[in-house]
Amino acid sequence: MAQTALTDDVWTTVTADESATTDSDETSGDDDDDSPQTKQALCERAEAHAASVAAEHFPALPVDSIAWETSTRMQRSAGVAIYDRQSTEITIRLSWDAYEAYGWEQFVRIVRHELIHAWQYHEHGEADHGPTFRQWVEPLETDRHCEQYTEPKYWVVCRECESRNPRYQRSKVVKQPEQYSCGRCGGDISIETP
Repeated sequence: MAQTALTDDVWTTVTADESATTDSDETSGDDDDDSPQTKQALCERAEAHAASVAAEHFPALPVDSIAWETSTRMQRSAGVAIYDRQSTEITIRLSWDAYEAYGWEQFVRIVRHELIHAWQYHEHGEADHGPTFRQWVEPLETDRHCEQYTEPKYWVVCRECESRNPRYQRSKVVKQPEQYSCGRCGGDISIETP
C-alpha cells in the first residue's frame, strides 16, 4: 500500500515496505507517551488507530485503502477527509500543526472524526456533520467540530453588529474591506490584526 505525505515543499510517497523498515525511534519517539515524532509516524499511527476503530464500528470500511497525508499548510482545520467521486478513493489529510498543538491523546479524536467522514463517503458518497455523523460522535468519543488550534492573522469585524470572523491569510476581503459588507447585517467592515 502506498501512503502519501505532504511535507513543506513536496509530496512524498511512502510504500508499505518503506514504512515497515522505519527506525523505531520515529514511531516511539523519546517521549514517555509514545507519541509520533515525524509526519510519517503520525500517518502510520493514525492509520493503525483507524483500523482498530473501524474493525469494531465500520467493518465494511476498507481502511487499508485510505491514503493518509500530513500537511503543514492547513490552518483552519485539524483534519479533512477527501473523496474522489470518479475513483471512489478516500484520503485523510491531517494537520501537523494541530497535532503538535494538541498532542496524540487529544489528536486521536481528530482521527476518529475524519474516520466517520471516510465511512460516510464509503457508504453514502457524501459527508457532512448531519444525522449520519452525529450518531457516531458519542460511541467513538469524538467531537462534531474541533477547537481552533491556531490564531487567525486577521479578524473581519462589523462596525454595526460587531460580529468577528477569523481570516488566516491575506484574502480579497482583508486587502479591500471597503468592497465588502457584513454577511449578517450588511454593515461596513474593518480589519483587525491580533
